[in-house]
Amino acid sequence: MITVLGAGAFGTSLAISLAHAGQPVTLWARRGAKDMQARRLNLRRLPDAPFPESLLVTEALNALPADGPMILAVPMQELRGFLQDNATILGGRTLVAACKGLDLTTHLGPVQTLQTLLPDAQAALLTGPSFAADIAQGLPTALTLACADPAVGKALQQALTTPNLRLYRTTDTTGAELGGALKNVIAIACGACIGKNMGDSARAALITRGFAEMQRLALRRGARPETLTGLSGFGDLALTCTSELSRNYRYGLALGRNTPFDSALTVEGVATANAVVAWAEELGVDMPICTAVAALSRGQYSVSDALHTLLSRPLKEE
Repeated sequence: MITVLGAGAFGTSLAISLAHAGQPVTLWARRGAKDMQARRLNLRRLPDAPFPESLLVTEALNALPADGPMILAVPMQELRGFLQDNATILGGRTLVAACKGLDLTTHLGPVQTLQTLLPDAQAALLTGPSFAADIAQGLPTALTLACADPAVGKALQQALTTPNLRLYRTTDTTGAELGGALKNVIAIACGACIGKNMGDSARAALITRGFAEMQRLALRRGARPETLTGLSGFGDLALTCTSELSRNYRYGLALGRNTPFDSALTVEGVATANAVVAWAEELGVDMPICTAVAALSRGQYSVSDALHTLLSRPLKEE
């Protein structure tokens, strides 16, 4: 039995894909479970993706299956509080985080947060280039399953692979965490670039130099280079920086166009940018694009100011 905690778009899409693979899946929703169970549809998040028969939706945390992996599809900035509030239920379980980013207070990624708050749990991370709508419609993609314990990782890979989701396994949880977190920041920069009509050439330069920043920080934190060049790093970066299905990219577009953005939508790249700036300063790592995005999100820079700052940096070798 597989449990998905969190009925946002991504959690719901994973539950649908796993249930279509023929196994029973329980989807926990903070609210609206009865309506979803009756309609067999998450009308608000994925109105065109009906639920398979083997998918059960519930609001009762204490009635969740007692065995099997649990996928935590809650926003990164809510993960720590969710774990603290439900430590009794989650302790000792195999927990797979399906969120991306860094905690703004602790600067920890999802796996580190799980390991810190629930040390008796088996912690893993599911990350990579994926949009909820694509997964829910059965379109193919490949993801990274990161788990420090090779045996647990292999079991999860077998349990969570579906006909449209191909999982690649790694023990490099640090690299997978940072790839998934940092690409959101670069996506905001790329969205602002296109929103300001700077062109595709400028966006390509931002993606390339942004990837260099991602590598600098991740390798300094002990990540493996091949993780950053894989699905959880470059793969996710390429998708998020080029599609309006990405909330981070759309947020950047709004900044570039100087238009309002829906404040109800989670934009993990904003919190990550601010966490990364403080972290990079402590480590002495140069992160000019992330620093510019943090300043943009705080209203300290205009997009034109950010561009001028980046272009006026000292010339150097690539």
